[in-house]
Amino acid sequence: MSADDRAHWDEKYAERGGPAPEAIGPAAVFAAHRDAFPTAGHALDIACGQGTGAVWLARRGLQVRGLDVSPVAIEQARSLAARSGVGDRCHFEVADLDHGLPGGPPADVIYCARFRDRRLDVAMIGRLAPNGLLAIAALSQVGGSAGRFRAQPGELRAAFAGLEIIADGEGQGLAWLLARRRVDPAAPMARG
Repeated sequence: MSADDRAHWDEKYAERGGPAPEAIGPAAVFAAHRDAFPTAGHALDIACGQGTGAVWLARRGLQVRGLDVSPVAIEQARSLAARSGVGDRCHFEVADLDHGLPGGPPADVIYCARFRDRRLDVAMIGRLAPNGLLAIAALSQVGGSAGRFRAQPGELRAAFAGLEIIADGEGQGLAWLLARRRVDPAAPMARG
């Protein structure tokens, strides 16, 4: 991401100010599916912004790693986690996702709200632990305008077709998908 893009996001987050505790929670499209999210394990929040989703996952009992390009957003996320009593469960770091996902262990949850970069699809699937949950929401051309970072009709379902779809939807300028990585029970388990 260019320095101009980073400065743009830093300015946006600085103007917003830190999020209120009432903002903590999943993206609205996932609210009806809260029970699908585990209460233990590791989560990766891609483009975590101010950390409202990451802190919600940490409150559920997960260890969360949040990534965002904006140092301002990362500081706001750290502050929110500390104020919410889950600072020890959250690790936030500045990451330029144009270079791909940073290395790390398999994730029981990959959460990505309001961000779309098709180049990360394969890496996200590969990072999911067996039975891991992917929750992705992005701006969409369905009911919205066209654009480089907007999902095309059916794009999320096609991109993550190898996962077991739990629920998905498109409309009003938003596309979202909740899916699980199932493992073939007949396949031998990898030993590490």
